[in-house]
Amino acid sequence: MRTWWANSRDLVRTRLWPVPTIAVTLALLLGLGLPELDAAVDEDLPAGVKAWLFGGDADAARTLLDAISSSMITVTALTFSLTVVTLQLASSQFSPRLLRTFAGDQFVQATLALFLATFTYSLTVLRAVRSGGDGAGEVELVPQIAVTVSFVLALASVVALVLFLAHLTQQIRPETMLRDVHDEALRTLRTTLPERDPAAGNGPPATPGPPPTASELASAEYGFLTWIDHDALLEVATEEATLLSIDVSPGDFVVVGTPLGTAWPRTGGRHDDETTERIAARVADCLQLSFERTSSQDVGFGLRQLVDVANKGLSPGINDPTTAVHALGHISAFLCVLVERDLAATVLRDEDGEARVVLRGPDLADFVDLGLSQPRRYGAEDPQVLAQILQVLLDLARRVAPDQRSVVVDHLDRVRRTVAAQSFDQTERRALEELGVEVERTLSRG
Repeated sequence: MRTWWANSRDLVRTRLWPVPTIAVTLALLLGLGLPELDAAVDEDLPAGVKAWLFGGDADAARTLLDAISSSMITVTALTFSLTVVTLQLASSQFSPRLLRTFAGDQFVQATLALFLATFTYSLTVLRAVRSGGDGAGEVELVPQIAVTVSFVLALASVVALVLFLAHLTQQIRPETMLRDVHDEALRTLRTTLPERDPAAGNGPPATPGPPPTASELASAEYGFLTWIDHDALLEVATEEATLLSIDVSPGDFVVVGTPLGTAWPRTGGRHDDETTERIAARVADCLQLSFERTSSQDVGFGLRQLVDVANKGLSPGINDPTTAVHALGHISAFLCVLVERDLAATVLRDEDGEARVVLRGPDLADFVDLGLSQPRRYGAEDPQVLAQILQVLLDLARRVAPDQRSVVVDHLDRVRRTVAAQSFDQTERRALEELGVEVERTLSRG
């Protein structure tokens, strides 16, 4: 249930419409209810309070509310336009996958909510203003409190517009964008992966592997795996008296007919076809697929975004290696935190402590390869980019456990082969060689 709630919250948080929609609903209710309160208490308000409230007649109230509602819908349209331009810039300059980060900006959502709420509220209060003296015995009604609240909301919207413009110019900066992506990636990492036990090492866990008679559980749908319901999987394994090995992890793209994992009876042997189909259907219900990756359980999604920014900076059309170097700095910081987490397979056990479900995911080598392979390939001709990649390896060399050093050694060899294939001058080549030697020294000291 907690996993479902976290996934749903992430989906709502990364959309522009939920917060403004809630604000419009509340503004409509307030616009309907506050004039009724005005009609009941306006005559009894102290003179000191009335001095702070709107004091005009019905015509003045209509003019004010009409001006506020008209101007707010114009400002809202301008704000939406600026937001769309920013999203387009983020997509073309950095990565389309960063649109989720910008769309989930709470300041942008709150600003749009305030503008739309002010428009809706003013328009709703406008219908409650009545003029008297028309010969029909109608009494003039000017909801002073309601009109004053509309005026206050308009002033708040003016301040919000100025702050929104300042915020927008800050958000489109590469440094701000990289920081936001990095922070979100770290939140996912810390809530998804437990801390690593230094005494236990990070080698292959003692988990039950599928026997040759295990049945494959084929997927009936396609899409990115966004989250896995651990409790529901354990329930399926217990009720079906089976052992499960789930071989896909959040972030993987699942194709119809491909295996999600395997299942085999606790007592040995093989499940019949009917039982296998039933288990496969129940396992599929425990796995949430979507058309896009999310950060709910996908530890590699934030890293993928950081790599995309580096790749864009190294593309001939953008040609911004400085941004790529900054992105590699964030990649290094992320990987250095990652090495302190437990990347072994997750084992779910029943009430008797017996292993029932094994969830397999990417290891450190997969994450380092994701973080460094493409920047190394696309930045092969830039010595600054290669130097930063070597700096990443040096940072990792200071943090990795003994059983993880081979990952750093492997990538160090790749960088050296890349450097050897380039036509750098002697000074650049010597600087890169010295960095490589420093990585080796650090690994040997560890």
